[in-house]
Amino acid sequence: MGTDIADELDRRLIHALQLDARAPFSRIAEVLGVSDQTVARRYRRLRSADLLRVVAVPAANFYGHGRWMLRLRCVPGAADAIASALARRPDTAWVQVVSGGTEVQCVTRARVPGESEHLILERLPRSGRVVDITAYSLLHTFYGSPGRVRLLNALTPEEAGQLGPGPDAVTGAGLPHCDADDLRLLNVLAHDGRTGPADLAAATGWSPSTVRRRMDELHASGALHFYAEFDLAYLGYRAGIRLWATAPPAELAATGEALASHPETVFAAATTGPTNLVATVICTDAHDVYRYLTERVAALPAITHVETTPVIQTRKRVGRLLRPLAPAPA
Repeated sequence: MGTDIADELDRRLIHALQLDARAPFSRIAEVLGVSDQTVARRYRRLRSADLLRVVAVPAANFYGHGRWMLRLRCVPGAADAIASALARRPDTAWVQVVSGGTEVQCVTRARVPGESEHLILERLPRSGRVVDITAYSLLHTFYGSPGRVRLLNALTPEEAGQLGPGPDAVTGAGLPHCDADDLRLLNVLAHDGRTGPADLAAATGWSPSTVRRRMDELHASGALHFYAEFDLAYLGYRAGIRLWATAPPAELAATGEALASHPETVFAAATTGPTNLVATVICTDAHDVYRYLTERVAALPAITHVETTPVIQTRKRVGRLLRPLAPAPA
């Protein structure tokens, strides 16, 4: 198996994990019509190459202390080091180099009151290599499912129905109470969402039955979601863009919902700042981006301004720092 493009079985496996990221391999194998061993082998190979992993993600307002999207414009040649520094931070996600390598964009999520302001005012990189910083407070998420690519339809509707409807947008309620044991549980699941009850029990000091019960409670409350997070280019989506748009306040909700309904959209939110809408869109190539802008976006009459920034490289997704891709075993 190479790393250039997914074959049909890889696409079907990834689609299955989008629908139920913690489904037993035996159940997935039954849906795919292959052996348990084949599913396990494929998953391990994709996982070891950083092409696929399952992560647990809290709801967007889990911490409840502020989420920001940052744009750091850099001098040529500085973006890589700045992106690496931001990716190492525990309070960042979706650290990406965009716009020809002269800009870094990321999302921050505060764990305690005032942390966002402290990060923005004091802990962001300060040097001559950063020429401008713009911070957008994320006010409302219309759609935000890091493990759900709606363009991927590798399974038939009947096969998909055997696994479930898949994760919803990350808009659930925040967790009413989160103690140190909960955080230990979430940190392990953020690294590997398929970690078993025995290992989770060892990490938290709970019994396996307590682990199962607490995970069920978190999931039922909407505070915890499991996702299959994968390399988009491996599935043929090699032209990701971030779209910054402006709509009148009276049309903001309707326009944001319209953007969120596009199958190409993997994230859409209302923000503060020079523009009031942001969306992340995936396409196959530059021609597909052009089609999206001239057909999908052009059909939204309330939008008065659009800026697009092409995603050049993703240095961090939701959980941990990504290492460089290596060829998978033959």
